[in-house]
Amino acid sequence: MKTLVFDVFGDFGHFRKFYTTSSPLTFAFPPPPTIKGMLGAVIGCDKTEYLQVFSEENCRVAIRILKPIKKTRMGINYINTKGNHWIPIKKGRHSPRSPICIEFVKEPNYRFYVTHKEEQIFKELKSNIEEGKTVFTLSLGLSELLAGFKYRDTLDFREVLDVKKEVSTVVPMNLIVEQGTVFEEGKKYFKEKLSVDMTPDRVVQRYEDVLFEVQGKSILAELKKCWKGDNGENITFF
Repeated sequence: MKTLVFDVFGDFGHFRKFYTTSSPLTFAFPPPPTIKGMLGAVIGCDKTEYLQVFSEENCRVAIRILKPIKKTRMGINYINTKGNHWIPIKKGRHSPRSPICIEFVKEPNYRFYVTHKEEQIFKELKSNIEEGKTVFTLSLGLSELLAGFKYRDTLDFREVLDVKKEVSTVVPMNLIVEQGTVFEEGKKYFKEKLSVDMTPDRVVQRYEDVLFEVQGKSILAELKKCWKGDNGENITFF
């Protein structure tokens, strides 16, 4: 399976957890629908079509954490734009700004592995990533959090069944044999529930528990399947 490999990084990232409201918390890494939005920005798919172009049937993604996850919180002033206009002067008790405390990933750095069934879309993605260009500005969850990116390689990955492997990416729990994770000393394991499949109408079709090592280290586990690359690396796709 031909796979595009590239890194994405920035100063801050915010990938809002779906169960938080007034004080938004962030996932440690972007969920698959967010990554597909970033892929759409690379080739110019707008928000009404990218989830169709990069649907689960056409596109597979894997995520590797390259730097230890650090989080911080900052107060942000949102502008009150109710009524489609901004009132710059405070009138009575109604302030034009809404202070919100938001959690961010500090200095996020990830490696994405992307496949696509349509050769033309894959070629366009690869060409733009190699040349360092995008159609729309690439960001890490919020439009203000600009992202950089760098092409790494194009590799072939083949599916391997029923194996015990060191996996370098985050791992969907449904691919791990029951009680198949080997918890090693010096590693910090976390589990989070992510949305992994979403319709073009932005309705979540499927959530998934995902296991990851917060320092970016590999995970040793007995797996129902994984994908092995030309370079010997083992990864798991969503």
